[in-house]
Amino acid sequence: MKVIHKKAEGIYGYRRMKLTLHRKFGKNFNHKRIYRLMNIAGIQSVIRRKKKRYKHTNPQHVAENLLNREFTAENPNEKWVTDVTEFKYGSSKKGYLSAIRDLYDGSIVSYVLGRSNNNKLVFKTLDQATSLLNEEHPLIHSDRGFQYTSHGFKRRIDEAKMTHSMSRVGKCIDNGPMESFWGTLKSEKYYLHKYETFEELSKAIDEYIYFYNNERYQERLNGLSPVEYRSKAA
Repeated sequence: MKVIHKKAEGIYGYRRMKLTLHRKFGKNFNHKRIYRLMNIAGIQSVIRRKKKRYKHTNPQHVAENLLNREFTAENPNEKWVTDVTEFKYGSSKKGYLSAIRDLYDGSIVSYVLGRSNNNKLVFKTLDQATSLLNEEHPLIHSDRGFQYTSHGFKRRIDEAKMTHSMSRVGKCIDNGPMESFWGTLKSEKYYLHKYETFEELSKAIDEYIYFYNNERYQERLNGLSPVEYRSKAA
């Protein structure tokens, strides 16, 4: 695994490590075993999951995991996932990106980059997304971060007649498609450059999300970009 990790320049997590070992040895290894052994060997993907910084507050609203890892959708605006991730710029400053992703085509429906991880950031992202709806009432899935368990978020969900689903405590995989997008954005754009100012970071994110939605062709979408695939459904 250390040899594979070095050859791949550290980009493999335990899932891709498992696939590589399977191809190399013709044996199907248990992913939990690979995860455990990678931890013992000190091997970690350079595309790291964000560290959750939970605020120890009592949630005002919680929801069941209604999505239940059913990460496919038959129609646009049927199932959305949302999250916030962190970016560093300059010497020690941080920016926070909130986004909503449609599970039908994987497109980013709305996103907001801010200097603070707060309710306003998440509410603005949701307001942008719901303004695009036309008699649709998506299920929206989030983790149990303080913004998503607030009265303000619940009120907006109810006003849009949407259904809220939440990941179980400590189960990042329950929101796998959003975590996957963060990893893709960071590996294909963010990690390749240095950003000195908030404006430089914002410009790079705008450029990448436009590229991702309009020009990044995907096999699972029959070789189309998310926007092209979505327009065919329309």
